[in-house]
Amino acid sequence: ENGLNDLTPYTALGIGPGLGVNEIAAKLLHQIITHYQPPMVVDADALTILSQHHNLLRQLPKGSILTPHPKEFDRLFGTSANEFERIEKALELSAVMPFTIVLKGHFTLVAHEGQGCFNTSGNVGLAKGGSGDVLTGIITALLAQGYAPPIAAQLGVYLHGIAADLALEGQSEESLLATDVIEYLGKAFNYCKPTDAFVH
Repeated sequence: ENGLNDLTPYTALGIGPGLGVNEIAAKLLHQIITHYQPPMVVDADALTILSQHHNLLRQLPKGSILTPHPKEFDRLFGTSANEFERIEKALELSAVMPFTIVLKGHFTLVAHEGQGCFNTSGNVGLAKGGSGDVLTGIITALLAQGYAPPIAAQLGVYLHGIAADLALEGQSEESLLATDVIEYLGKAFNYCKPTDAFVH
């Protein structure tokens, strides 16, 4: 618990990838949630732990961002009959819970305060292992830079997809790896910058 004092200087935190799903990990997640006030990005193993300890879900810091894929979402909030029902549920939950939901999928949904938007960047190469971890890192970095949680989520999802699209210039969806997405993040940021033609 003393080590948690080291978290106080940080303005954002991402947790879940590689955390593990066991009692030690659950205790650590509980300690972090109860000692850390700024928004955090919650993914992977941390989502699984939350599905087993619903009391922790209610204690998440306001403004936190959950990034579940459909199976993780169903474990957290109950099984949905189909994709449309899951989307509707995500929108309804975002209206009553103080956090943003990034429901990952072919067209990832970012839901906040009952409103949602779909992301159109990206390709099926992002279905590979590790891709979600990269997204968690991007969104956490944007939160740390001071972006509001829903904006960090929307921008992070878009940049993640654009980086994956740009990576296809030299390869295929089948060969795309999570590390390729990281390699093309710089180009993705440049892609999003306004050109001189639009500055004036």
